[in-house]
Amino acid sequence: MGLLWLFYPETLLVLLPALALAIYAQYKVKHTYKKYMQVTTRRGMSASEVAKSILERARVQGVTIGGTKRALGDHYDPRSKALRLSAPGSSSVAAVGVAAHEAGHAIQHARGYAPLALRSAVVPVASFGSQLAFPLFFVGLFFQSELLLNVGIILFAAAVMFTVITLPVEFNASRRAVEALRESGSVTQEELGGVKEVLTAAALTYVAAAAMAAMQLLAMLLMARRR
Repeated sequence: MGLLWLFYPETLLVLLPALALAIYAQYKVKHTYKKYMQVTTRRGMSASEVAKSILERARVQGVTIGGTKRALGDHYDPRSKALRLSAPGSSSVAAVGVAAHEAGHAIQHARGYAPLALRSAVVPVASFGSQLAFPLFFVGLFFQSELLLNVGIILFAAAVMFTVITLPVEFNASRRAVEALRESGSVTQEELGGVKEVLTAAALTYVAAAAMAAMQLLAMLLMARRR
């Protein structure tokens, strides 16, 4: 919210805790991922092999597994049923854990997991809202337009809802990943502890994103009240 902090200092107090959490979450996930990228699993299965094995055991078909050049850009795209891994050939604890997590998303999609379907449905609205919310809100502040203020708040609320819906989706995918790795024996019990550390650190980034979005919405409400 930039220079508006100078005119609405209370918003800075609202945002600082969430900002601190976001910075810590980013540090934690990078540090933990780097640590376990250097630990190779005893079975030596690559991340792509683990993902394929998990999907086969879950009887999920039609999912393509490939790579992505973006660091920590691992994701599952339900539209194309494509699972993209940043380190598909690595057999490290970190790469295997993340691959299992993304396979968990593919299983969610195949099973019709409701929160994932809801998140996918909200994506267009959340994307639209996040792009237009602040411009409309700030124009509303400048021109003292209650209509623009309210529209901006409502649009950003949709973006906040997306971050909140994301939490159970991510937590559930991690739970599925840990269970699948334990049942398949792809990693040892000790290595599974490392997988949990990696996935917990990754989950913290989603918690931080939701907290930051919620606090930004609160800041907008405070600004609108003080106009």
